[in-house]
Amino acid sequence: MNHVAIIGGGLSGALQAIHLVQEGVSQVTLIERGRVPGRGVAYGTGRSEHLLNVPARRMTAFPDRPDHFVDWFEKTAGGDAEAYAPRMAYGDYITGLLAETGDRVTIVHGEATDVVAAADGEHVTLSDGREIVADAAILALGNLRPALPGRIDVAALGDAWIGDPWADLRVEGLGADDMVVLIGTGLTAVDTILTLDALGYQGRILALSRRGLAPRAHEAREPIVAPQGELPSNCVALLRRIRRRSQEVGWRSAVHELRSITQDLWRKAGDIERRRFLRHLRPWWDVHRHRIAPAVGATVDRLERAGRLTFAAGKIVSINPEAGGAAVAWRARGTDRIETVHAARIVNCTGPELDIVRAGEPLFDALLSSGRIQPDPCRIGIDVDPDTLGAIGRDGAASGSLFVIGPPTKGAFWESIAVPDIRAQTDALAKRLAA
Repeated sequence: MNHVAIIGGGLSGALQAIHLVQEGVSQVTLIERGRVPGRGVAYGTGRSEHLLNVPARRMTAFPDRPDHFVDWFEKTAGGDAEAYAPRMAYGDYITGLLAETGDRVTIVHGEATDVVAAADGEHVTLSDGREIVADAAILALGNLRPALPGRIDVAALGDAWIGDPWADLRVEGLGADDMVVLIGTGLTAVDTILTLDALGYQGRILALSRRGLAPRAHEAREPIVAPQGELPSNCVALLRRIRRRSQEVGWRSAVHELRSITQDLWRKAGDIERRRFLRHLRPWWDVHRHRIAPAVGATVDRLERAGRLTFAAGKIVSINPEAGGAAVAWRARGTDRIETVHAARIVNCTGPELDIVRAGEPLFDALLSSGRIQPDPCRIGIDVDPDTLGAIGRDGAASGSLFVIGPPTKGAFWESIAVPDIRAQTDALAKRLAA
C-alpha cells in the first residue's frame, strides 16, 4: 500500500507512522484532533512526577533494537536501563522519532468524523469538510475519555467537579483542613495524588472505588520470570495456580510468569470465561499486573502513613452541592453505614470509557451506524481480527483496509495498552501493509 491514513496521533498512532515509514510505505498521513502528535494523554503530561510504569530497558520503539530507548535516555537525561523515566521524557523520545520521518509523514490537525470505503480507497472525512483518501485507514484512538460516573449532576457541582485530572487539576484556595475526593483508586488516581502532592496540597485525600484496590509498586529490580509448565485457561484454576506460585516465588514473580503468554491465554478463553474474569478478577489483576514505579509507590506510602491519603472500598450514595464544595455521602463496602464528608474538590479518576457505544465519539457513532465496526463481545473495545487487526463489521467479516490498534483492541488481546504490546502491533501491521 502506498498511502496509509492513521486516525489518532498519540503514542499508538505515532508508533504506527514510524514503523510504516521504516517498512517503506511511501506516504503516511497522521490525523490528530488536539494534542501534540506523538504524546497523547499519558506522554503529554508536563509533570515530572509522572513516571513510566516499567523500566527503561523495556521501552524501546523498535523490537529489533532493544537498547534504543536506553541509549537515548542515557544520552539525554543520564538515565539507565533500570530507571523509571518521566513520561514526558518518553514523549520527547517518540516525538523526536516522528520528526525524523521528515516529509514521509504528513500531520493533519483535525477531527475525523467518518471513514467510508470506496473503489479508490478509504475516504476519511474531517469535521471541517476536508477529505483524505488513502489505501488503508488505521484507528489509533488510544484510551477514550474518562467514563462519567452515573447519577452525578456535574453542572450543579460547578468548580468543585474536575472531570479531566490531567488538564483541570487545581489546588488554589485549598488548605490543610480541606478534603479532595477521588472517584476511582487506579492509575489515574495515583497520577492525581502525585500531582496534588507536588503542587503543595496539604489537605486530605479520600480515594473511593467499589473494592478500594490501589496499584502495587515494583521492587527496585524485579527478575524476568518465564512461565512454568502448562497453564490452565480456566479462571478459577489459574487463580489457584497464581496463589500457589506466590507462596513459592512471591506474587510479583507469579504474576510476571504470565506476562509473555497473557494474550495467548486470553485468546484461548471463550467469551464466558472472559466475562467471568472481567466480572470477578479484573480489579485484582489490574493492581498486581500494572504496577507503579518504586518512587511513586514510596510517595503513596508516605501520604498514607501521614494520614493524608485513604483508599476506601465503598459506593457513593449521593453528592450534593454546598458552600465551598459538595457533601459526598458514601457507604463502606459490606456495611450499611453511610458516612458524609465535605469535599472541596471531586476528581473523576474512573479511567477511560471502554464501551464504544457509550463513548460519545462522532467517529465511532458514524462507523457503528454504517456497520463498519462493532463492539467486541465483552464490550471493552472494538471487535477486531486478532491475526490481521482488521476491524470486524456488522456482517462479521474483517476489513482488509480498515484496521484498529492499541487500547481499543482489548477485546481481542486483553493486554493492549502497554508500550511493548502496542509496539508489537504497530510493527506487525506495518510489515503486513508494506508487503
